[in-house]
Amino acid sequence: MNGRHLKEEIRYGQELLRTGVCGLSSGRDEHLHGRPLSEVLGESARASLGLAALGACAGLLRYCLSARRDRIAKTLACGLLGGAFGFLAAFGWQTRGLTESMGRSAARQIGALRDQHWLENHPIDYA
Repeated sequence: MNGRHLKEEIRYGQELLRTGVCGLSSGRDEHLHGRPLSEVLGESARASLGLAALGACAGLLRYCLSARRDRIAKTLACGLLGGAFGFLAAFGWQTRGLTESMGRSAARQIGALRDQHWLENHPIDYA
């Protein structure tokens, strides 16, 4: 690979990255319809707290079900881990529409750029 070709590939990679980020941004704006992102994420976080509490309770069940009650640190760690897992699962579910919109928009814009790049490198001769 010569230096010129490598520079062109780096430029193309940077252009793909910029296009992807632009696509994510336009997908976010398309989904939010003018609402602030912090408001939507805050609502999703509040809606996720119930499942976080359920996960924490499931983690703390280890203490109730265990005959040995001397491992409080492990029980608390299981409770925290269960709460974190429950929160992340619920938050991911709550924000799936936003994530889908952002991903779809980025993929569409990157696809258009890739098509354009391919046509530049492989021109079609209609003669």
